[in-house]
Amino acid sequence: MQDDKSQKDAAVFHVGDIAVLGDTILAPMAGYSDQPYRSICRKLGSAMSYTEFVSADALIRGNKKSLKLLRYLPEERPLVFQIFGSDPQVILEAAKRIAELEPDIIDLNMGCSVPKVSGRGAGAGLLRDPAKIGKIFNMLSRELSLPVTGKIRLGWDDSSRNYREVVRAMQENGARLVAVHGRTKVQA
Repeated sequence: MQDDKSQKDAAVFHVGDIAVLGDTILAPMAGYSDQPYRSICRKLGSAMSYTEFVSADALIRGNKKSLKLLRYLPEERPLVFQIFGSDPQVILEAAKRIAELEPDIIDLNMGCSVPKVSGRGAGAGLLRDPAKIGKIFNMLSRELSLPVTGKIRLGWDDSSRNYREVVRAMQENGARLVAVHGRTKVQA
């Protein structure tokens, strides 16, 4: 029988080679998941945290406000940087740039239902194009040395619940984890 400490230190699951030592994960929340909040949640038992999502377009322009959202402390690890965008090449360039900041994982947001994001083909807007999602994950997994994951919804609406197709495109192209928000984009 293991002692309490070794049970606590045993990985519940892995994302690639990143061990996650618990089953409570702090989700990415725009306007909330900043560094102080993530640190508090870590002390309260979060085993892994996500940053607020950051625009790939803003990252490649060097937007200081966006880069500030990615500041972290070493004790926050494992830490996931979440980005969003619609252009595969821009997403790849942004991911390469933020990989230099040494996150443990990079996550692509395909779940944001806010019209400002989804209406331009980013966030949940990507769900309408599983082939494009596959292309993005293929590019990211080939070019980055760290695990790439994604957050999705069940689909755009009840008539297009394509999460199985989306997950397959992600999995076949290197995604190491998929988080599913159990509603459609329209259900916001």
